[in-house]
Amino acid sequence: MTEYGRGDGSDRWQDDPYLGDGGWNAQQAQHGDQQGYGDGQQQYADPQQQYDQQRYAEQQYYAQQAQQQYNEWNDGQQTGYGRQQYPQQYADQQQGYGQPQGQGQQQGHGQQQSYEGGWATGGHQQVPYGHPQDPYAQQQAAYGGGQQDYYGTQDAYPPPEPPTRRAPGREPEPEPDTGWDPGPDQGEHAFFAGGDDDDDDDRDGRGERSGRGGKKPKKRRGGPACLVLTLIFAGVAGGVVYFGYQFYQDRFGPAPDYAGDGNGQQVTVVIPKGAGGYVIGQKLKAAGVIQSVDAFVSAQNDNADGKSIQDGVYTMQKQMSAASAVELMLSPKSRSNLIIAEGSRNVAVYALIDKRLGVADGTTAKVAKTQYKKLGLPDWALDRPNVKDPLEGFLYPSSYAASKGQKPATVLKEMVERATEKYEEMGLEKKAAGLGLDNPWEVLTVASLVQAEGTSHDDFRKMAEVVYNRLKPGNPETYGSLEFDSTYNYIKNQSKIDLSIAELRRYDNPYNTYFVKGLPPGPIDNPGEDALKGALNPTKDGWYYFISLDGKTSKFTKTLKDHEKLVEQFNASRKKS
Repeated sequence: MTEYGRGDGSDRWQDDPYLGDGGWNAQQAQHGDQQGYGDGQQQYADPQQQYDQQRYAEQQYYAQQAQQQYNEWNDGQQTGYGRQQYPQQYADQQQGYGQPQGQGQQQGHGQQQSYEGGWATGGHQQVPYGHPQDPYAQQQAAYGGGQQDYYGTQDAYPPPEPPTRRAPGREPEPEPDTGWDPGPDQGEHAFFAGGDDDDDDDRDGRGERSGRGGKKPKKRRGGPACLVLTLIFAGVAGGVVYFGYQFYQDRFGPAPDYAGDGNGQQVTVVIPKGAGGYVIGQKLKAAGVIQSVDAFVSAQNDNADGKSIQDGVYTMQKQMSAASAVELMLSPKSRSNLIIAEGSRNVAVYALIDKRLGVADGTTAKVAKTQYKKLGLPDWALDRPNVKDPLEGFLYPSSYAASKGQKPATVLKEMVERATEKYEEMGLEKKAAGLGLDNPWEVLTVASLVQAEGTSHDDFRKMAEVVYNRLKPGNPETYGSLEFDSTYNYIKNQSKIDLSIAELRRYDNPYNTYFVKGLPPGPIDNPGEDALKGALNPTKDGWYYFISLDGKTSKFTKTLKDHEKLVEQFNASRKKS
C-alpha cells in the first residue's frame, strides 16, 4: 500500500489535480530525485515522536527566516518594493514516516525567486532552509526561470500545500451553472430566506476556520423571527398613524358632535350661576347630552342669543347635536327651574321649595325658622326685634336650580347669598343715610312696600316718594303714618282690597301701619331689582296719595281732596261692574 504523496506509487500529492500541475516534480527534476523514506518501506513512527519532530521543524524554520532577513538588511541586498519574495519552502511539514532523525534530507541550495515584470532568478543566494527533520527544506522553488506560471490565470487552482496543511473538505463543491439569472431585483434577500447577510463571508472565510477550530456555525434567523419583527414594525406604524390622526383632529379637525335633536331619553341638567360656555358644555357632556364641549361652545358662538343662556335647571335629551342643545336651552320649554317672582312672600316660597324637593309640607319653613342664622344673612339683618320672619326680603326673586334630592337649607342659602350680593352691589348700606333712614334694613323694608303697593315698574319711583313723604313726622297730610293696606294683609297672610278703616285701625300689631306710625318691623315681601332702584332713587314731586283704578296703573295726588275724588271714581266703576 502506498501512502498518498509519500511512497513510490503512481499517485503523488504533487500531481493532485486540485493542488497543482506538477510544479514540484519539475523543480525536483533540476536537482535530482528526492531520497526515499526508509528504503522504500513505509514506517510509522510513534505519534508523540512525530508531533515533537514537527514542532521542532517549525521553530527552526522561523528562526532561519529571521536570521535571513537580518543578514539581508545588513548586506544591503534586501529586495525593494517591486521585488517581493515568494518563498516556496515549507518547514512545518510533519516529519517521519519511519525515517530516523537525520536521514532522508534533501541536500542542495536553490536560487531565491522574485517577481519583477515576470519570473526570474533572484539576485542573492537563498539561505538554506534545511533541517535534519524537514525533508522538504532543501527543495528548490518550483517556478524557475522560464517556466510557465500556472497560477496567474483566473481559473487556476491555488498553490499546492503539503498534505498536513490541507483540511479535509476544504475545497467547496462548485455550484452547477443552471443558466438562469434572477436579475438585480428578483433575488431573495438572505434575511427573508432565513439566512444572514454575511453568510457568504462565513462560507469563504470563517467557514474554513470553523472547520479547523471547531466553532459552531452562526444561527440563522428563521420565519418566526421575521414574523415577530414584522408585527413590531406594523404596531409602531399603526401607533404613529393613530396618534397623528388624533393630533390633527384635536387641532385642525371639527369637534365631535352628535346629529339630530336627541334620542328621546330625557335628563335634567343643573347649570350653576355665572357659568360660561365651557362650564355649560362640561355639564351637558357629563349628562350625555352633547358629545364634546368644543362643539357646544362653537354652536353657542354661532347663535346670536347663545350668550343669554342663564343658570338653572334644564330638561334636555341625550345625544343631541350642539346646535339643538343651544336652541332648546334658549327656549322656555327646557326650563324647569324654581322661579321666585318679585314681591313673593316667604310663606309662598317655602311651599314652592317643599314641592320641588319632594319633601313634606312645612319642612322648608321649619328649617328657615331654626337655621336662619346659618344661611348667610348679613350682620345688619340679624337680631331685629318683632320680626315675623328673619328671612323675609332675602329670598331674592330669580331662577334657581332646585330639584329632588337637594336639601331645603341648600336652596335657602343660595337665595340668601344672591340677595346679599345684589344688595351690596346696589349700595343699600351706603345710601341709607342719604334717604333719611337709619340702616340698609329700613331701605329694604321701603323697597318691599314699594313692591307691594306699586302696580307697574313705572310707579315705583313715585311710590317710593309717597313712603318717604309720609314717614316725615311733621308732614301735614299723614303726620308720620303710612296707612298701607299691604302691611295689614301681610300680617294676616292675605291680599284683600275691600278693607274698612274701622277694622284697620283696631288691629294692634307692629306690622299694621294703620295702628303704628313709621315703618313696619321688617320687609313684607321679597322686592325685585326695579323696586329696589325706585326706593334708592325716588321722585321729588310732592306725592302723598295713590290709587289704582284699573289694577294696572296708579294715579298719584298731592292732597287728600284730590285723592278722595279718585276714590269716588273708583267706587263708581266697581258698582257698574
